[in-house]
Amino acid sequence: MSAVPLLGHASLDAIFAYRPNGALRVRDFLADVEALAALLPAGKHLLNVCQDRYHFTVGLAAGLISGKTSLQPSSQAAETLRQIKTTCPDVFCLCDSEFDHLDLPRLDFPQSLTTTETTAGPRVNPEKVAKIPLIPANFEAVQLFTSGSTGAPVAHGKSWGRLVLNGRAEAQRLGLLDQPHSIVGTVPAQHSYGFESTVLLALHGNSPFWAGKPFYPQDIVAALNAVPEPRLLVTTPFHLSALLASGLELPAVDMLLSATAPLSVSLASEAEARFKAPLYEIYGSTESGQLASRQTTADLAWDLLSAVQLEQENGETIAFGGHVEGRVPLSDVIEIRTDGRFLLHGRHADLINIAGKRTSLAYLNHQMAAIPGVADAAFFLPDHESPDGITRLCAFVVAPGLSSRQLLAELRQRVDAIFLPRPLVFLDQLPRNSTGKLPRSNLQALYAAKVEHVER
Repeated sequence: MSAVPLLGHASLDAIFAYRPNGALRVRDFLADVEALAALLPAGKHLLNVCQDRYHFTVGLAAGLISGKTSLQPSSQAAETLRQIKTTCPDVFCLCDSEFDHLDLPRLDFPQSLTTTETTAGPRVNPEKVAKIPLIPANFEAVQLFTSGSTGAPVAHGKSWGRLVLNGRAEAQRLGLLDQPHSIVGTVPAQHSYGFESTVLLALHGNSPFWAGKPFYPQDIVAALNAVPEPRLLVTTPFHLSALLASGLELPAVDMLLSATAPLSVSLASEAEARFKAPLYEIYGSTESGQLASRQTTADLAWDLLSAVQLEQENGETIAFGGHVEGRVPLSDVIEIRTDGRFLLHGRHADLINIAGKRTSLAYLNHQMAAIPGVADAAFFLPDHESPDGITRLCAFVVAPGLSSRQLLAELRQRVDAIFLPRPLVFLDQLPRNSTGKLPRSNLQALYAAKVEHVER
């Protein structure tokens, strides 16, 4: 059985992470991993809900050296926890903050690991750490859960060997293997994008991360200022838009990375101009892992990561090769070009057909969001038809200062009248999750509360 190192660093004294009280070396990290591993309860499955990125990564690594699989749902809703308990009855929670763990066994991340005094002295002395542990390449290191954007979250197992290939492929594409960057991520470590582009890049891309998970613009600015240059900001269109609109003085950033939702060329252009740095998008899915990248302002076509391939059969696009586990059908409508690059044309589940006319929810959302005065917007297609037998689109919008009449007049210039929303619901904010996504379940609940309830 082949084995792969836990980390790709050449030196135990290399910087692994930054915390408010200073930098942590690889040997400090490994000492914490060894100390936490000694505290883990029995059981093969570890539900890692640590909010601190460093705590999360210590928990992941402690599980790996103990033969435990880390479960990483992007949502910790009660129903998700019940589903996990049913499929993994031996699971326990690793927590570092307030968390409603229902009746699952719980381990709170210790306030101190390597400096906690016992009768024998410190549990693990970082200076005595001698080597980086090896992990079996075929060990199921994590189970990543889909976000639930189009239904119930589904778990997908990832082997340690493929995860290492995944992290190294991204690090190579971004040039981090030659020039490490300090990473600040606004995306949770449990989310597949946040996991790949912060945790894996720290473990096998030699780029240390900021331990926090900044959400608000002022917190993102503070986190960037807390780490040395060169800096990489790993974020989403939702967080990026709020940051640019905040009016705050922006710190120097050497590279920006975006994923989880389509990024408009206008937002990408503004970000590059304001930060004076290139912005790249990552394309992929929980099922497949990250697959490709592009610089949005330069070309809308995507370049596949090292060794990843696509092929099409029966109208479906399949990803395979490289770090992809098996052959994975993709949910997007993809046009593969003769040069091997590809274009995205929306998700299969996103495509709608009303009275014989076709479009996508992503296109409609883009057109609504492009209207001056609109801060956020989302179209929603109910599962049922209206009493007249016609499916009617609904839209939720955050647009202070605009009336329904003004907004619809602007929208009518951009989309076919058949796709105008009926009704158009104004809100103070949309129920986006921590990655900026709007799971269908959230929109369904909003529709039930704001539309169906009123119609009754």
